[in-house]
Amino acid sequence: MTESSLQVVRRLESLEKHLAEEHQDNPTLAKAVQSFRRLDQVAYNLGLLTSNQSYATRVSWWPMIAVLGTFSAGKSTFINSYLSRPLQRTGTQAVDDKFTVICYTNREEGKTLPGVALDADPRFPFFQISRSIAEISQAGPQRIDAYLQLKTSPSEEMRGKILIDSPGFDADSQRASTLRLTEHIIDLADLVLVFFDARHPEPGAMQDTLQHLVAKTIDRADSNKFLYILNQMDVTAKEDNPEEVVAAWQRALAQAGLTSGRFYRIYNPEAAVPIDNPVVKTRYESKCKEDLNEISTRMNQVEVERCYRIVGAIEQTAKDIEDRFVPKLKSMIASWKKRIWTYEAFGLAGMLGLALITAASTGTLPALGVFAQKLFAFDAMSWIMWAVIAGAAGYTHFSLRKLSTRIEMRNLSREFADDADVCEQFGRAFVKSTSPARPMLFSNPAGWSVHTKRILDSVRGETNDYIQALNDRFTNPSGK
Repeated sequence: MTESSLQVVRRLESLEKHLAEEHQDNPTLAKAVQSFRRLDQVAYNLGLLTSNQSYATRVSWWPMIAVLGTFSAGKSTFINSYLSRPLQRTGTQAVDDKFTVICYTNREEGKTLPGVALDADPRFPFFQISRSIAEISQAGPQRIDAYLQLKTSPSEEMRGKILIDSPGFDADSQRASTLRLTEHIIDLADLVLVFFDARHPEPGAMQDTLQHLVAKTIDRADSNKFLYILNQMDVTAKEDNPEEVVAAWQRALAQAGLTSGRFYRIYNPEAAVPIDNPVVKTRYESKCKEDLNEISTRMNQVEVERCYRIVGAIEQTAKDIEDRFVPKLKSMIASWKKRIWTYEAFGLAGMLGLALITAASTGTLPALGVFAQKLFAFDAMSWIMWAVIAGAAGYTHFSLRKLSTRIEMRNLSREFADDADVCEQFGRAFVKSTSPARPMLFSNPAGWSVHTKRILDSVRGETNDYIQALNDRFTNPSGK
């Protein structure tokens, strides 16, 4: 076992121990690590993962809330209010260009730690994210600290969860990395708070926000985890037109494809503009309090949602392997073989035809007959001739295999140009299935068998048991 493989084993053992200590009354998540190990073994055999990778490190094991939006939308102010302490810097301009992961500490004072603290810990959603950043950074190699930081807070609200504050979507020198990390966060989060600035209900200057936080979310199965929040609604009190502001945003989002969902209308009472009219003030305060309570309730539910999300990730991974990766690999292998056979058939026919035409035109057909007699004499010279022919045929065959592999890999790169990770998985598994040492008689990908399918079926069965255990913990339909 290599050193990198041992590191993965140690990390999973550490994760399993942490989860067992965290949930002593319910060991479901600790058991889930074992299911991920079984999926890893299947993926290793297929070539989808390398020995230093694990599906368990691709999910966030912490309950996770993402706070996204544009600059000056009030994200940091909202977080400070939620924590009841000034953790994040605030301002009308960009005050922080990093993603900030916030978690609980039992120390009296919070600390700010570098991004490497996140990159090396599999419990956090940025484990080994530095590799992806290095791939897409347009400014050359960048330290992970340029994109991420970890802050700790003794606020009781942070027990059992993490918050992620985003730097916003406005153009900057790290734009590509910011968008890649945002998509990564959205995929892993249990709850996504999308902040809009009620002072600027025009979509023209925020196409990235509409594209990445709206257009790409409307068809997601987990679209209910997105809460759209119109912040700083107090600025509309003078005109007393909150409904018009909400309608303007609804129209803007409808143009991006979002036709359902609701807005939360909030503001920070401590930083609000004075509202002189007592009737308007009461109405605004009542609505703000109602929406803040509902948002807080959803934020407090993320631990429950985290458990179901992780179990769902196990089931989805097993499903993807069997229903997505294996059929695609079979199709690629079939196309690869068909191309080789076609090339060889046309090549052989062409060479025979050329030999016959050349012999006929030069009057050397009798010489071909003499050659054939020597070839099938099965004496010493005959075996030498057969060895030369076999060597030439073998060289040609493996050259055609190599050529066909390059063509399939090129097609794969075009097909998954927007998903480098999936392209890499397919490519690695395909290369393993078409290695020179593997006969072309096999139609299944390397590592795929009846036994492998049974493992995936068994893992799916385990997820059903996990769901039932979670239901027993969080629900009680009988009322007993």
